[in-house]
Amino acid sequence: MVNSNAIGIIFPNSYDGLIPELVRHRTMASVPFGSRYRMIDFSLSGMVNAGINNVTVIVKKNYHSLMDHLGNGREWDLARKKGGLNIVPPFAQSNSKVYHGRVEALNSILGYLSKQKEKYVVISDCNVVHDIDFADLLEKHKASGADVTMVYERAEIPEPIKTDNYTFTINAEGRITDIFMNDYRLGMQNLSMNVIVMDREELIEMVRDAMVRNYVYLERDILGRSLGILDVRGYEYKGYRSRIYSMKSYFDENMRLLDRENRDALFPDARPVYTKVRDEAPVRYAMDSKATNCLVADGCLIEGTIENCVLFRGVKVAKGAVVKNCVLMQGTTVEANAKLEYIVTDKDVTITANKTLLGNESFPVYVEKGTEV
Repeated sequence: MVNSNAIGIIFPNSYDGLIPELVRHRTMASVPFGSRYRMIDFSLSGMVNAGINNVTVIVKKNYHSLMDHLGNGREWDLARKKGGLNIVPPFAQSNSKVYHGRVEALNSILGYLSKQKEKYVVISDCNVVHDIDFADLLEKHKASGADVTMVYERAEIPEPIKTDNYTFTINAEGRITDIFMNDYRLGMQNLSMNVIVMDREELIEMVRDAMVRNYVYLERDILGRSLGILDVRGYEYKGYRSRIYSMKSYFDENMRLLDRENRDALFPDARPVYTKVRDEAPVRYAMDSKATNCLVADGCLIEGTIENCVLFRGVKVAKGAVVKNCVLMQGTTVEANAKLEYIVTDKDVTITANKTLLGNESFPVYVEKGTEV
């Protein structure tokens, strides 16, 4: 893999407030997705596929699950003597504090950034699952001569995230002329994908200046105020994406992956998505079990009936149990003759024998981690 002359910075906590149920014990980045992955796997794998082999993850809170998942970065080929994976918890330095926005978070690693040799920085959040070609993004950024490139998609703003979005106005030359925070306009907009590319040394100077002025947000406080003096360009992403902004969207986006066409779009052969490897046995199906249109991860034991479900590793469905239109996370056990429909279970949930849990398509019911029903 050719070195892209860029370092990656990932923010795993930026959008935790959108799905408080799922991030009570974890970060947005470590939310399970698509049967065997975590949200961070898509941004991290995309960077690695583009030759970015120096990646920093700036965590804020609830990061034990994330650190367990990432380990030393071996699955992403980031277990290196130089560069590799660098996880920065809060209070890593004596002058550190829990950050409120990207500016404070970046300020906590300015010393680290100053010592790096790469010319460019690629910044990403973890609330959007995507297949961005970071190599093409970097090439387009270099070719344009822009100071900053921001990735966007043409989409309507989902109702529940009216307070957590950025949209852009872009002129005919591809230059961003306005940045709007908390945009309430209807119809198709240039909606941010929360991915930014810029020069590393320029970012350092921006953050230093912003801290003096008590600025907090990179997009609103720095880039939005500097559009007249900075050449900020837009890069349109037209591929498959899953935007997580509520429990309902989390359920829907997992269920969309039951469509083979969607899976092929999100997981192209040219850019594989890597995740933590667990040495578990393949799925075991009992002789009288029945499975219809399901994503089932390794380590599962299916003795009952499953239909239109996404099952994570180690899920057990006992004989006589019927599970339809559900997302069951790792270690969930559904005992004999239980019936589930439109349910999202967190890790290590047990649904005891003969119980019936019913949600509906517009309101899937969530069962908290470790609960016995």
